[in-house]
Amino acid sequence: MNRRIALIASALLAAAVVTGCGSSGPAQTSAEAGLTMWALSDQTTLKASVDAYNADHPDNKITLQLYANDDYKQKLRVAFGAGQGPDIFFSWGGGALNDYVKSGKVAEITASDVDTSKFTPSVLKTATFGDKVYGVPANGLAPVVLYYNKEVLEKAGVQPPKTLDDLKAAVATLKGRGVTPISLAANSKWPTLMWHEYLLDRAGGAEVFDRIGAGTTSGWLDPSVTEANRLLQELVDLGAFGDNASSLSYDQGAATALLYTGKAAFELMGTWEYANIVKAAPDFVSSGKLGYLAFPTITGGQGDPGAIVGNPSNYLSVNAATKDKATAMAYLKDYVLNDSQVDAYLAAGSVPPVNGLENKLSAITTPDKAWLQFVYGLVQKAPTFQLSWDQALPSEQADPLLTNVDESFLKKITPEQFGQNMSKVS
Repeated sequence: MNRRIALIASALLAAAVVTGCGSSGPAQTSAEAGLTMWALSDQTTLKASVDAYNADHPDNKITLQLYANDDYKQKLRVAFGAGQGPDIFFSWGGGALNDYVKSGKVAEITASDVDTSKFTPSVLKTATFGDKVYGVPANGLAPVVLYYNKEVLEKAGVQPPKTLDDLKAAVATLKGRGVTPISLAANSKWPTLMWHEYLLDRAGGAEVFDRIGAGTTSGWLDPSVTEANRLLQELVDLGAFGDNASSLSYDQGAATALLYTGKAAFELMGTWEYANIVKAAPDFVSSGKLGYLAFPTITGGQGDPGAIVGNPSNYLSVNAATKDKATAMAYLKDYVLNDSQVDAYLAAGSVPPVNGLENKLSAITTPDKAWLQFVYGLVQKAPTFQLSWDQALPSEQADPLLTNVDESFLKKITPEQFGQNMSKVS
């Protein structure tokens, strides 16, 4: 999962959703006095916002320390445990942020501090607990979407699937033509998790994982969890993922290459994959061969077809013990996702979680325009935007989750055992 977050960053450059590269120690934008802020390395646009703030406030600067992803969470836990947490800190929202909130480490962000109404509601929800906001979105959106190779589908006479039944029918047709229906880097585990997330959402609705995320053990035992695993194993049995998925690692780029070289028809992946494909195969994108759509619906399922999963954003929060809350809140209000930052993200091919971007998107003249409008519309219409499970759940549950995801895909456990196993660690 950590490497996935690093890849989002390198793919989107300045518009990184999350990053995880660099040395284990912090890089630092120094200041003689003022506040401290911790974030992840390669956050170019975020760093620019701190530089802008410091230029305007030379006597009360923010010291930005940038850490490698693999070390960041542990360093943050240790610092807060010792009462030495930064004044402003970067997080993924969800369960990890809520742990700090419940222990009284995070300041509430009120309407008088920051106008949070400008942010996409489904994204702001990930940093909202008990109807109180504890973090503001700080970078681009990364929902998971279903990519497809238009040329491969056209040659096979297959239409982009609207339902899971459509997708299963496409699998049979594509296999008959010697094409891997769905590219999946299953060796990395977290790409397989995306299938679990969407299948559960479409089968049982968002409320099932809401119960799981709230710590209700019975949530994992919901029949929809079993059904999601059954559906995934059914796709495996149909040969949807080919014969080599379990040997493919996402880091190697082979799973992505299968899509743009025409050896696979579909790939389920986050929006950072668009930038990866543009970089690796620009002609494939410019010639209009890349397609993308929302995850298919499940006939008879309880989920809303507009619901999405992925990484809504990253968030900046304020330490409840900061010596200067007013300065911290002023930075969040005036320098995070302001108009110049929004323009920077759009120019880098990433959509920031801000309402009212229609005019800016309409004015874009680059080939990315259709893609950016698709992502923006997908998120704006989404009734829910579920944070990736390995980020939404407490950290001690992430490893068992990915282990069980992998074992379910390999059919080492039954659909029923997946939920049973997870209920024991929740």
